Amino acid sequence: MKFIHISDLHLGKRVNEFSMIEDQRYILKEILTVIKDVAPDGILIAGDVYDRTVPSEDAMKLWDEFLVSLAGKHIPVYAISGNHDSVIRFSDHGTLVETTGIHLSPEYDGNAKHYTLEDEYGKLNIYMLPFIKPAIVRALFPDEKIEDYTDACRAAVSRMNVNKEERNVLIAHQMIIGSARCESEEVSVGGLDGVDVSAFDDFDYVALGHLHGKQSVGRETVRYCGTPLKYSFSEKDHKKSLSIVEFKEKGEINIEERELIPLHDLREIRGTYMDLMSKKNYEGTATDDYIHAVLTDENDVMDAIAKLRVVYPNLMKLSYDNKRTQRQQTVTDAENIEKKTPLELFEEFYEKQNNQSMTDEQKKLSQELIESVWEG
Repeated sequence: MKFIHISDLHLGKRVNEFSMIEDQRYILKEILTVIKDVAPDGILIAGDVYDRTVPSEDAMKLWDEFLVSLAGKHIPVYAISGNHDSVIRFSDHGTLVETTGIHLSPEYDGNAKHYTLEDEYGKLNIYMLPFIKPAIVRALFPDEKIEDYTDACRAAVSRMNVNKEERNVLIAHQMIIGSARCESEEVSVGGLDGVDVSAFDDFDYVALGHLHGKQSVGRETVRYCGTPLKYSFSEKDHKKSLSIVEFKEKGEINIEERELIPLHDLREIRGTYMDLMSKKNYEGTATDDYIHAVLTDENDVMDAIAKLRVVYPNLMKLSYDNKRTQRQQTVTDAENIEKKTPLELFEEFYEKQNNQSMTDEQKKLSQELIESVWEG
């Protein structure tokens, strides 16, 4: 039995104020192409379908189009809500769409929804656990000691009555202790949202969502598939993919990755302003990618973003890497103020702020401005 594991679509997301909706529409079509090629027995979607609890119309339409396409192919879908989703909105009309093979996990009420499938190797059970917090589970089981996320997940799993002799799959949206995060993810102060991986020992495969970088934690079969698109420049070196998981007899699981190529990559370019604007350096490259430009010029370039966007229309971010940014100095009270001219004081401030001395031209301009202010 074969499944495709995806998560964290974050439909409707904006990155540095750029809408990603067209990129998301494109990547969902790419996912559908892989699905057609693989012909899986089901799709596991591990939460954060939307980027906001109140999604945009475009995001909702895109999700509907994706589900309609899957229903038309008669491929069962098993999807849970994540911490970015409103579980009520996510599972709205869930009972109705069940008839099409689209299984949307409702709000957790102490009983995780599950489905049992069969093939030549026997039964395979799919358990669906939407994103939960200790407070939610504590309210459901007031007699049980639930102090953290690990306790909450252990309590939820204990009520699933998992038959360990059969093959068992869990779809969950939690942060496993020891996993690697990206800056685009929500982070709980002090890592208090972490779950010990042992809470999921009863399952042969754990299809996780929440973290944006693909990785396994604890064992190969406790797996984050990662986002299908890059959503921050901390992900610039990621190769995005989906996971294809094949279950044979109990204990035999094969995992394959299928790379996803985006409409626009999200990448970083570096050099002086003149380097980046030189045709010989950008010709033949995908200049319409989402770009973080790191300028190494010692002096700021006037209107750099507007100028760079002539060549790189999807420039998202601009920063500098030079003496001023490489070493931060503390600007303290100036000494012997009475004995120094305004220009000398400004020179001291400039040097501490920028880690370099003023040029003669800068000194001349500063002196002229000081005199102009001084004269009223």
